[in-house]
Amino acid sequence: MAEKDISIKMEGGRFNYRVGAIIIDGGRILMVKNSGMPFYYTVGGRVKFGATAEDSVLREVFEETGVRLEIDRLIFVHENFFTFDVSGEFFHEISLFFLMKPNPQLKESRGGHTEDYGEVEHRWLPIDELSDEPIYPDFFKTELKRITGEIKHFVTKNGVTSRSK
Repeated sequence: MAEKDISIKMEGGRFNYRVGAIIIDGGRILMVKNSGMPFYYTVGGRVKFGATAEDSVLREVFEETGVRLEIDRLIFVHENFFTFDVSGEFFHEISLFFLMKPNPQLKESRGGHTEDYGEVEHRWLPIDELSDEPIYPDFFKTELKRITGEIKHFVTKNGVTSRSK
């Protein structure tokens, strides 16, 4: 049986379980921009049923970049409640963001791929200039400047993000 993404249609909306790769090199983060979306987001995607989050982020990184990376550690957990602009559907999404170990093969990546909502381009964005960019999640603009050894948990509801203690 083929593994299915953990994206469950429910009464009132959809539940998603997602992973993202924080790929940093030389003060820049590798983000992706879909032609059908107004913001940048991390390399990553949905976890497949029966797969671990770690296996899923490694698979997504390879599928989207063609390069095999290693995980350094989990750094962010994000619970996000939002209405998807494209479909108007309400989402309850849990995302785990993993800091990846640098790999010189990605240093100047400008690769891309195609997703459901359009062509995707990879772009290296300077971390110190993220406040000028439309990125998701928004807390990256501050938190990527101060990565620590702890796992930080954020909740975004009604467009407002707070950090759990």
